[in-house]
Amino acid sequence: MAKFYGMIGYGETVETTPGVWEEQITERPYYGDLIRNTRRLQSTDQLNDNINVANDISIVADPFANQNFHSMRYVEFMGAKWKISNVEVQYPRLILSIGGVYTDGEQTSTS
Repeated sequence: MAKFYGMIGYGETVETTPGVWEEQITERPYYGDLIRNTRRLQSTDQLNDNINVANDISIVADPFANQNFHSMRYVEFMGAKWKISNVEVQYPRLILSIGGVYTDGEQTSTS
């Protein structure tokens, strides 16, 4: 089993100006193990297929991670930020399932 060390991004939606909401990311470092290391191609109607990883990473969770696992957005792995698609709580660890590439700069606005 390979070892893992990397940053995990937590997202919090905050109102920056009246009616404009943005997601602010806070990063925290974690240690753990790489449980599964696979990749898959996702066919699209675009010229090139999307590359997704289907990895599972087990991290040793601190109190912040245990209380905010619902806010986890991405994990930095192999030089890229990957979306966290699922978090399984197995105290004292969290099992993170990751998928496609995470894109920054998402905004939400309401009237």
